[in-house]
Amino acid sequence: MADETPQNAPEPTAGPIGPRVPTVIADDVHVVYRVNGGGGGRGSATAALSRILRRDKGRSRGMREVHAVRGVTFTAYRGEAIGLIGTNGSGKSTLLRAIAGLLPTEKGRVYTDGQPSLLGVNAALMGDLTGERNVILGGLAMGMSREEVKSRYQDIVDFSGINEKGDFITLPMRTYSSGMGARLRFAIAAAKQHDVLMIDEALATGDRKFQIRSEQRIRELRKEAGTVFLVSHSNKSIRDTCDRVLWLEKGELLMDGPTDEVLKAYEKETGK
Repeated sequence: MADETPQNAPEPTAGPIGPRVPTVIADDVHVVYRVNGGGGGRGSATAALSRILRRDKGRSRGMREVHAVRGVTFTAYRGEAIGLIGTNGSGKSTLLRAIAGLLPTEKGRVYTDGQPSLLGVNAALMGDLTGERNVILGGLAMGMSREEVKSRYQDIVDFSGINEKGDFITLPMRTYSSGMGARLRFAIAAAKQHDVLMIDEALATGDRKFQIRSEQRIRELRKEAGTVFLVSHSNKSIRDTCDRVLWLEKGELLMDGPTDEVLKAYEKETGK
């Protein structure tokens, strides 16, 4: 689980508009999955997570290790929007889950100031319940009061855009397309101010109109003194929303710096 800010955490440093306050400190973070070597099917990830949560460090017969994050160190500050880039399997989503406290670290620590919230396109909502019920439950799960959910309900529905072609909010979520479900998840998460908000590929869904709304909302969240992490394969989304980028490959942090500088190096190396 993520820890409180340590006593030896970096002191706030002067920024262009005041002190820079650390919100996330990753200190030599390693994350290791342990999977059954003979069963490479879809059940392997679930089995690996189960073993990690049990802190099973023994090497049972046929088990192999996947070193998903390797010694990542960085400090994030309040008001920053940080993009995470890298090819598939580079460790981006795993790192976010470690920051959120959903995966334990094999070595190193993660310290946070405030509560991290992870939003992914596969975030669990109830498929048999209507979109309306999921908005209420999702808001409550994020710590909103019933009054807050009620007051923000219509803004959430309007932001998601799922009712633009019909009254879909009253239908079960299992009837939604994947894009509609992802837009509703983002709209629910974006309705609340977050200390640390981590977004995993949410902006890859929907049309350009929704992406523009999402990018604007991320800018607003930054102004509300939060920190935003964004995983995306869209370099344009990263450029439009982030002022800093972490580039990971094979679990290692290759580069950490201003968005344009890191993206130019990444595009030159990968051709993407």
